[in-house]
This record gives sequence, structure tokens and C-alpha cells, in this order.
Amino acid sequence: MSRYRGRLFAALLALAGAALLAGCNPEEYLTAKIDATQGNSATGEVRFFQVETGVRVVASISGLAPGKHGFHLHEKGDCSAPDAMSAGGHYNPLGAPHGSPDTNRAMRHLGDLGNLDADASGKAAYDRVDSLLVYADLAGLSVLVHGKEDDLTSQPVGNAGPRIGCGVVKARE
Repeated sequence: MSRYRGRLFAALLALAGAALLAGCNPEEYLTAKIDATQGNSATGEVRFFQVETGVRVVASISGLAPGKHGFHLHEKGDCSAPDAMSAGGHYNPLGAPHGSPDTNRAMRHLGDLGNLDADASGKAAYDRVDSLLVYADLAGLSVLVHGKEDDLTSQPVGNAGPRIGCGVVKARE
């Protein structure tokens, strides 16, 4: 097993272990495989687990510049455009303004997941339970990683820059 595959396997085991500790079934989840957009190198996986208090979002992303990167659910499950503009805008079924995932339902897009924080080697992990997301509504959306930090206030999308990674949310294969 190559060193890369070994690390990927260890990361996936850690994701499954974290899900088990959260009281969710690690065998039942939705997933989005993140692929880099044209000219970028962001790759990874995002998993969504149904938990008692909402949806647990667990991500492992690499190929990022060190620092913060906007992290969002988008309305269309389409990453076909080289810049991922085919994914549409932020998932926002309630017509709310852009905001922080720490605000209430009336104050943010449901797709506003905040930021990933990449370390010096370009790797970022995310593990959060979002009480506003509905597990049954997630399949068919997309997950986007942006090139810049989401400032969590600028309208309409937080000034998060270009789309550098995209993946469609679907049932585990």
C-alpha cells in the first residue's frame, strides 16, 4: 500500500471512528468526493451522518493553501463546469442572507458551513453537527471549497473567492 493510500485509509478510519462516537451509524451516510476545479488541487471527502440533533458533517480536504477557505453546500449537484459554476449558488431554500453557521435559521443560508482551516501542509479537517440541516434534503446538492476565507457577513456569498474544489452529495456506494 502506497504511503498516500495508507494515509487516506487512516483518515477514513478516523472519520468512521468519529461517527461511531457521535452515536450515528458509520455505515449509513451521504458522501461527496471533492475533486479540484481546473488549475487547483483541492481534493478530499465530505460525509454527512444523520444524528439526533441534526446532521453531522465530517470532512477531510487536502491540496489547500494554508489558512481559511469558505466551505458551502450549493443548490445544484453539478460540478461539470471547469470552475464549478454549474453548482449554482449557496443552498438557501429559506431565502435568508449569507451568514455564519453559528447563527439561527432566519439569519443564514442553510448551505453556509463556515470555513475549513488548512494547516501548513494544506490539509483541513471539519467536524460539526448542524442542527438546521435536514439529512433527507442533502442528496443532489454539491459541496464547494473556496479559495479564500468566508468573512461570514458579505452578501451574497461571503467574499470567499473562486471555487477550488467541488463534489456532489450522494448516497454511499
